Amino acid sequence: MTERPAFNQPLGGNVMPRFGGIATMMRLPLATGAQGLDVGFVGVPLDIGTSNRAGTRFGPRQIRAESVLLRPYNMATRAAPFDSLQVADLGDVATNPYDLKDSVRRIEVAFTDIVATGCRPITLGGDHTIAWPILRALKARYGRLAVVHVDAHADVNDTMFGEEIAHGTPFRRAVEEGLLQCERVTQIGLRGTGYSAEDFDWCRQQGFTVVPAEDCWHRSLVPLMAEVRARVGDAPLYLSFDIDGLDPSFAPGTGTPEIGGLSVMQALEIIRGLRGLNLVGADVVEVSPPYDPAGTTALVAANLAYEMLCVMPGVVYR
Repeated sequence: MTERPAFNQPLGGNVMPRFGGIATMMRLPLATGAQGLDVGFVGVPLDIGTSNRAGTRFGPRQIRAESVLLRPYNMATRAAPFDSLQVADLGDVATNPYDLKDSVRRIEVAFTDIVATGCRPITLGGDHTIAWPILRALKARYGRLAVVHVDAHADVNDTMFGEEIAHGTPFRRAVEEGLLQCERVTQIGLRGTGYSAEDFDWCRQQGFTVVPAEDCWHRSLVPLMAEVRARVGDAPLYLSFDIDGLDPSFAPGTGTPEIGGLSVMQALEIIRGLRGLNLVGADVVEVSPPYDPAGTTALVAANLAYEMLCVMPGVVYR
């Protein structure tokens, strides 16, 4: 029997100062392919699907830069992902900065190759357009997906300025293409102003469970996540986390901020509440460094991506 190689470990601060070295995610090794990996961090630098403030093309790089503060062991949950999973940084998808449709094609091709190896991707965005081609790639391997979608916006527009592909349309396209188990889709944190009730009601009509931000105010989301776990069951699950699901006081560096959002603590409850489910992939998107001068938003995103790793199947707890 072939002996499995030792698990990759983040580069420690006593080996290389945290301000030194190559800024991969958590200072993990940079891999040229997903073969042999259980989980891979993947950057998708894209912002030509955005409708307001651009800058998310710089998101993956800044999230990686802020991730140097992360250590391998989760003190709160006792998760030790690097004791049982082979994890690496797979670098960035080469998106086309001049053509959104070609970028979508490139993303789907890249993720199809990644998931074909059995590697589960955690994606650093990039605007939310990227969720659609990723869902396409995952559906081809796992079948129709359950989704937990954290966001201020439902992202189910039919078109935006006449275009069917944009950061506000990915879940409409996913429903139309039969990528989702709609009765196992939960959207959390929706809020703000809109054009009509249709903005959120369309989701409910498809069978989604919609949890507006107002229903989350002043409460722990632990009970909600128990309901989500029961609803998802053993289905393959994708977590899509738009950073604007958080209140802009926690995450100001994003393109379409909305007041009255979730707290960082509630974000942790959501992600930790997915433990034990068949999580086949996840993303954190819409981090826009030009609007994040202190790096606060990217730091939050880096921690959320780490928390996603800690609930991947196969993680041991010490």
